[in-house]
Amino acid sequence: MKHKHHIVFFTGAGISKESGIPTFRDNNGLWSNHKLEEVASIEGFNKNPQLVLGFYNERRREVEKAQPNLAHKLIAELEDRYEVSVITQNVDNLHERAGSTNVLHLHGELTKCRSIKDKNHIYPYTKDIQLGDLAADGGQLRPHIVWFGEEVAEIEKAITIAETADLFVIVGTSMVVQPAGSLLLSVPVDAQTVYIDIKPDVEEGINLLVLQEKATTGVKLLVEEYLP
Repeated sequence: MKHKHHIVFFTGAGISKESGIPTFRDNNGLWSNHKLEEVASIEGFNKNPQLVLGFYNERRREVEKAQPNLAHKLIAELEDRYEVSVITQNVDNLHERAGSTNVLHLHGELTKCRSIKDKNHIYPYTKDIQLGDLAADGGQLRPHIVWFGEEVAEIEKAITIAETADLFVIVGTSMVVQPAGSLLLSVPVDAQTVYIDIKPDVEEGINLLVLQEKATTGVKLLVEEYLP
């Protein structure tokens, strides 16, 4: 691989799984015994806000106990040698805690909450959100998470980042679901793409290297074997 200047990592549930954060896909579309629409939609929240707040309080506590793994750490360390951007579908803060300084969360962040009245009223979320906890505008606080049916507001920023990649590395997420698909289309034609996944859903092609590995092994391989 020729010298790379800007490395863009696009990460999904597979990278956090090795830190012990369960993914809903491992549980047949159930997340801790809840149907997704119960806990990850505005309809679910309107119907039973107590349940939804409790669910995300639990997820946030899970993340607090989890530690960044080798994949998170190696990505952060690459900032010493390259310009590195991380676009993640994950709502945990493991990339940041590993030391990455340039992280864009497509689906929101478990460590933040916001007003139901105004999505721009965002606050740090360090203790449990209870029913009756209000934002400054009087709106009930809710997790700062993109639920099903809600707009992925950061996708435009992500596309702009992908357009400047010399190397685009996908770790632990399917390439066939959106927004991964549209991000891939934004990567420059002459950029190299690397896909690290235990069950890759694409085959190698021109400018596409597939490493069929879990995140920690795959990122280590990438750093040791393929990066100058």
